[in-house]
Amino acid sequence: MDNNAPGSGGKGGFGSLFGGSEYSNTELAGVPLTGMSPLSPYLNVDPRYLVQDTDEFILPTGASKTRGRFELAFFTIGGCCITGAAFGTVNGLRMGLKDTREMGWTKPRNVQILNMVTRQGASWANTLGSVALLYSVFGVAIEKARGAEDDINTVAAGTLTGMLFKSTGGLKGVARGGLAGLALSGAYALYSNWGHIRGGSSSSVY
Repeated sequence: MDNNAPGSGGKGGFGSLFGGSEYSNTELAGVPLTGMSPLSPYLNVDPRYLVQDTDEFILPTGASKTRGRFELAFFTIGGCCITGAAFGTVNGLRMGLKDTREMGWTKPRNVQILNMVTRQGASWANTLGSVALLYSVFGVAIEKARGAEDDINTVAAGTLTGMLFKSTGGLKGVARGGLAGLALSGAYALYSNWGHIRGGSSSSVY
């Protein structure tokens, strides 16, 4: 029996087993595609449902959509440690090159520069990390005590951090540390609210 004869049940032969098409496009041109939407050739979903204009976070009842001081404390401490380590590394490299400029590029000079880099990096990371830890602890404690989150907590935490960090220098050290913390925290609060302040001043003019 000839498999290639017209009307035989073997239309396409082995070609249909390896991706060959039994019907031409002209034969399928008049077949309606029922149950399919022309919105997307790959997915039968309206693309408008894939675009969300609002946040879809699952939050406990009464929780705020913004991160609190306790959540931001980990980022603050880690960021300050990394920043201190980077600054200390650069400063240690500068100091090491300056102190050993009379020496040639020998192994003792390399060791001395490496020691200076590691010492300065660890020292600055410890210092900034300690300041960030004190600031975070004071901020969380003041927020829990007052029951509110605003710039007063920021300024108070910065002032107390400076006072405690410089408490080993006596009353003058405490005063200087408090003033430094007050200035830095006040500048940060002013910077974070600068857009709101400018918006309020421009609206009051008009």
